[in-house]
Amino acid sequence: MTQRGLTYDVDAVVLDIEGTTSATGFVVDVLYPYSRARFGALLTERADDPDVARAVAQVREELGDPRADAAAVEKALNTWLDEDRKATPLKTLQGIIWSEGFARGDLVSHFYDDVVPRLRVWHAAGTRLYVYSSGSVAAQRAWFTNSPEGDLTSLVSGLHDTENAGPKQEPESYRRIAESAGVEPSRLLFLSDRPGELDAARAAGWHAVGIRRPGEPYYEQGVGGHAEAGAFDEITISTTGSTV
Repeated sequence: MTQRGLTYDVDAVVLDIEGTTSATGFVVDVLYPYSRARFGALLTERADDPDVARAVAQVREELGDPRADAAAVEKALNTWLDEDRKATPLKTLQGIIWSEGFARGDLVSHFYDDVVPRLRVWHAAGTRLYVYSSGSVAAQRAWFTNSPEGDLTSLVSGLHDTENAGPKQEPESYRRIAESAGVEPSRLLFLSDRPGELDAARAAGWHAVGIRRPGEPYYEQGVGGHAEAGAFDEITISTTGSTV
């Protein structure tokens, strides 16, 4: 590993979304209300959908009530939404709703101006890009498909969420992602705005950089003992001899 300033000799970069590539405000002010308004209809009209049924079962398990009806499940989802709780069934159902909203053209995702140009540069130079977000894989795919700059999914090699990787503040989740990607931990760089996530990635042997953007929830808290950047173009990736 070679690190000079914010230069990292790695094979892959793993991206958080909310607060890192994209504004938390967009998620909270646009996407959350959109899903809140549609939970009820989803639960009553599509209860037999396998993904919906699995998420509902997970909500009931969290509540300790295997008989919880649609109204009780919706109430729990809205409570978790108010708490900004990273509950997997909440994220699954949001992902279904958001995917359909993006497909209909109701929604277009948000990326900070420095992000997409840098992702294109890194990808073109051979750096593999992955996503690890508390939002579901379905939501991530919709997010990258329906960006203001068009479909960005060709830039991304894999998508990870709390269901297929595990909680974002546990080192084991990052070990699981490294194994899935087939990349040595020391050859992975994680970008996130949350100190607990950066700590977990580092504990798993990854490199980690905290992204600090003014106005984001974790800006004042800082990134602990991690290197930090205010934008993606402050980070240079060195991969197999090329530096970008």
